[in-house]
Amino acid sequence: MFPLSDSEKSGKIPFATLLLIGINCVVFFYQMTIVDLLSFIHQFALTPSLIESTTLFTFIISLFLHGGFLHLALNMWFLFVFGDNVEAKLGKVKFLLLYLLAGVAGNILQYAIHPSSNIPILGASGAVSGILGAYMILLPFAKIKTILLLLFSISIIQVPAFIYLLYWFFLQLFSGILSFPFSFQSGGVAFWAHIGGFMAGVWYVRRLGVKKNKQDFIEGELVE
Repeated sequence: MFPLSDSEKSGKIPFATLLLIGINCVVFFYQMTIVDLLSFIHQFALTPSLIESTTLFTFIISLFLHGGFLHLALNMWFLFVFGDNVEAKLGKVKFLLLYLLAGVAGNILQYAIHPSSNIPILGASGAVSGILGAYMILLPFAKIKTILLLLFSISIIQVPAFIYLLYWFFLQLFSGILSFPFSFQSGGVAFWAHIGGFMAGVWYVRRLGVKKNKQDFIEGELVE
């Protein structure tokens, strides 16, 4: 299921969300100008087997690097769809802190699962996953307009956010468990970074005690 939009309108310009998208895009296009990109990635991405006290900054810097245009586009689209309402609920500063906290938490979990891996970890996926976790808690009854692929047919459906995001989370968890024996040997999706980021996002908004949206209804009228 791929999200197209959500039903909630924040009514505010999501400056922090747009700032993060802009930074990620600028960094990616800078990557594209580097002659020795492989050396750059090994220097600034998070490579578990190379972690030392002097390279701890890669837990943060790696969040703004991406392995290709599709990698960047998918992460930024999810951030664009879900970020504005979470930013409106938390405010710009707490939203940016959520992004960084979730991203680092995701990297820490991925590192803890495969501490001897030589595969660089990079991308905003863990940070964006934290936004998804926060969205599920804050706006559980929002509707997510989603593309659903069924065999040879394509449908567009409306799915409650908590169902969509729980499905997404358990898909990451299931995929992470299946890939566990092989993921330290070859590149691929950092599922455990997604899981760690998502859980950090859930914890963060619960810790803040931000009020979630309740299901809207009009007393005395039937709601479809």
